[in-house]
This record gives sequence, C-alpha cells and structure tokens, in this order.
Amino acid sequence: MALKKLLPLVATLVLFSGGSLGAGQQVHTARKHAPTKKSAARAHRKAQLRTASPHRTRRRRRYNPWRVSSFDNPAADDDPTGEDPLVRAAALEGLGRWNGAVMVVDPTTGRILTVVNQKQALSRAFTPCSTFKPIVAFGALKEGLITSDTFLRVARHSQINLTEALAHSNNIFFAKVGEMLGFDRVYAYAHEFGLGEKAGWNIPEEEAGHFPTDQPGGPIGYLTSYGQNISATMLQMAAVASAFANGGTLYYLQYPRTPEAAAEFQPKVRRKLEGFEEYFPYLKQGLAAAVIYGTARQAYDPAEQIFGKTGTCSEDGARLGWFVSYADEEKPRYVVVVLLRGGRPTNGPHSAEIAGRIYRDLRLRTQNAMRAVPALPLASALSTH
Repeated sequence: MALKKLLPLVATLVLFSGGSLGAGQQVHTARKHAPTKKSAARAHRKAQLRTASPHRTRRRRRYNPWRVSSFDNPAADDDPTGEDPLVRAAALEGLGRWNGAVMVVDPTTGRILTVVNQKQALSRAFTPCSTFKPIVAFGALKEGLITSDTFLRVARHSQINLTEALAHSNNIFFAKVGEMLGFDRVYAYAHEFGLGEKAGWNIPEEEAGHFPTDQPGGPIGYLTSYGQNISATMLQMAAVASAFANGGTLYYLQYPRTPEAAAEFQPKVRRKLEGFEEYFPYLKQGLAAAVIYGTARQAYDPAEQIFGKTGTCSEDGARLGWFVSYADEEKPRYVVVVLLRGGRPTNGPHSAEIAGRIYRDLRLRTQNAMRAVPALPLASALSTH
C-alpha cells in the first residue's frame, strides 16, 4: 500500500523534471519565455494584417506626379460631317480609348481628312517636345553648320551624326546645334515652317500657338532639344509634316465640314520652302531611321516606309507623347499626327505605335474598298462612245 501511494508522487516529479532538467530550472525557463501583454498584442496585430492582405507589409505606394488620366473617350464630342469615313474609321480604331487626338491630312493638298478629338486637336497648343528637332536640323543644314557627315560629341566616348541624333532623339546633339544657330536663326526657321502662326484656313476654333520673339532665359539648347517655351498645335505640326512629304510646299490646312465644301475643295498654297530639295534628303534619312530602329520603331511596317519623329515631355501635370509622320516616299497620301496626354504609359514611342496601326489599317481598308468595286462587263469596257 505504501508503494502504491508513492508511485503518483514519483510520476509527478519525473514530469516536472523534463527528464533532464530539475524542477526549479523548468519553472524558471517557462517564466522566461511566457508572452507578455505587449508582445501578445503585437503578434495579434501582425496576424490581422496577414489575414487582411498577405503583401501589405511589403507593398509601397508608388508616387504618381501625373494628374491626367491616360484613358478617355476621345471622340465623344466629335462631329465627323464632311470627313473621309474610311480614314476616320482607321483613326478611331488606332487611337481606341487612349486620351489623345489623331489628325490625318492629305499632304498634296492640305485637306484635313479626319480629326479624332476635335476639341484638343483644333483649339489647343502644346509643347512640341522633340518634334521641333527636324526644323532645327533643316536650319543647320541650310546654314552650312553641319552636314550628314558631321559628328558631334554627345558623351565622353561617343560621337554621332545627324541621322543617329534624329533616330534616337539625342538632346545633347540638338542643344549643340541650337547653340551654333543662335536664337535669331532658330526663330527665322521656326516661322518659315509656320510656328507661331495659324496653319488653317477659316478654322474658327484654331489658335496660333506661341513662339517667343526673344530668347527665353537659360540656354537655347532647352528650346532646340526639348521644345521648351514653344507651344504648337497639331495643325501646325501636320502642316510641317505635309511639307516634308510633298517636297517643300507649305499648304494652308482646310477642313471641309459639309459634303458640298468637300466637293468644292481647292488647295491653297501658303509658301514654298527655299532650299528644301537640296537639304531635306539628309534630314529624311534620320526620319526613316527613327522608324526603322530608333525611338519610333514601334511604327515600323515592312510593307510601307514611314518617316517620322517622336516627342516626349510633360506640361500641366500630364505627360505628352507626339508622333509627327508621313508614309510612302514616292506617292505620299497621308500625314498622321498623334498626340497623347496622360500618365506613365504616355510617350512618343507609344504614339508611334498608334500611328503605325493607323497606316496599316488605312492600307488594308483601301485595298478592301478597291476589291469591293464591281468590275465593268467586258463588252462595256471595250465599247466606244
């Protein structure tokens, strides 16, 4: 009986001793690792955060300086009366829901074929960004300051020529060219191409944009490389691209708004650009290179050569993405100007991508329209009257 009474006591001592620790050590260790009220509360809060969002403790909010959305319904307030329906369909499809505008012009007549987002394209002016660089390049070529073989240093171990500078939109190259030209000559060539003046003929909502009459504060390189202190309209940039496409004729852009006005349309020449045929071929190489392997390569189409210049900068809480272009060297039919406004996705290469889609769509729609025209019966085709 005495042994039976001792067995529970021995078992209890063994349990508390942990097999190797004494009873005093086990109690001390348990007290040392017992959670306090603060640590228990902290563990509870962490568990709640993990339950609410597994990544919340690691996620950082990204600062967004842009106040303008990259997406919109750009054609919501447009009136397409008088426009070319085939061209408008391609422009609408290409732009989609991006916040921006598209203008398509016939460079051989100056007729505006379609405008998507008419309010933005016709009545507002924006910083032209790097799309001003071709005008600077033309002026420098004509003044004999550079040739196609002139190399300028743009980095410690890097020199490039005009073709590469246009292809990759090199700011240092065009800042140096601007310094060579000086403000007075830059001003003269900007106005020769129509900046600072209305480009349209009887377009009531058009504004003239702005080109400074005196050199702004700071180096002129900011103006000649970034387009700083300049505001240009899509009409003006479309007129410039039309002159590039047609061989140096600056047309007044006209926008027939009724079928009758379209039927009575007559081109109106504004002026001929002097020395264009001699110097533009060197400039054209850079515009082609930009599309083949440069900043506008997303517009590249092996079936059709596109010439163009991208531009990316920011103003008024929005990024701007320009692409000013024309296609088909032998028989240019279209000038396409795309201008996007928005946040991080907005830039010149993206505008070039949209323009590339528009050119491809125009080519396919034109081919399909030609196939849809019924052929005349053989007897009718051979008959004489």
